[in-house]
Amino acid sequence: MTSTPDLPSRETARAAIGRAAVEQFESRPRDTGIRKTGKPVAESHVVEPTREWIVVIPVKGTADAKSRFGADLPDRGALALAIALDTATAALAAASVVGVIVVTSAAVATAFDELDALVVVEHEPAGLAAAIASGIELASELGAPGRGTAVLLGDLPALAPAELDAALTLAAAHSRAMVPDAEGSGTALVTAADGATHATAFGPGSAAAHAAAGYVPLELPGDSGLRNDVDTLDQLTALRSRLGARTAAVLTSAG
Repeated sequence: MTSTPDLPSRETARAAIGRAAVEQFESRPRDTGIRKTGKPVAESHVVEPTREWIVVIPVKGTADAKSRFGADLPDRGALALAIALDTATAALAAASVVGVIVVTSAAVATAFDELDALVVVEHEPAGLAAAIASGIELASELGAPGRGTAVLLGDLPALAPAELDAALTLAAAHSRAMVPDAEGSGTALVTAADGATHATAFGPGSAAAHAAAGYVPLELPGDSGLRNDVDTLDQLTALRSRLGARTAAVLTSAG
């Protein structure tokens, strides 16, 4: 496919984001806990139709992650990390995604650095809402005309890049949009197009809360990897044939 001449390619946009992130990181005090971030968006920002996205992924990254997998699972922490890494890998591979911000603990930050994500380290995790707010703030600093912001949960081990692209294409038509999980009560993804702001409400009953906040539900198949988050081993094993490489490897080694 030939790129539109006056629009940067995904690779060009990602390179620019990376340079801005490193430059801003180098200018910040070393004790901020921010590994990488970006320069503030210019005051002259002109809203344009959304054609590309920065995706924020909050990752717990602690030893008690995915506690519902059960205490008897010896590699529970490794499995939770593998799921998050597979989710981030899929997001990075999506054609319309020009940057992924992962908000996580220092213990696992390097693994996401190695994926070429932009990483915000939480030295003292303050919960999901705080992590999402930090990521959205930094995504706003990386704003540009035609660039929207999405928040994606990090427990989608069967997510395919094309599935995320399909959802983001639909989302571009709305100021705010959302993808409910397969059960319909939770939320896997929320988006804010260029010029819009977020009002996230993740937690129990988040689908209804997001809808009330003006996020338009997007119609995606129930078996989409984007809608199938995992909280239990039963949910994970049901997706075995579609799991990302890291998750499949850890699950296999765990027996």
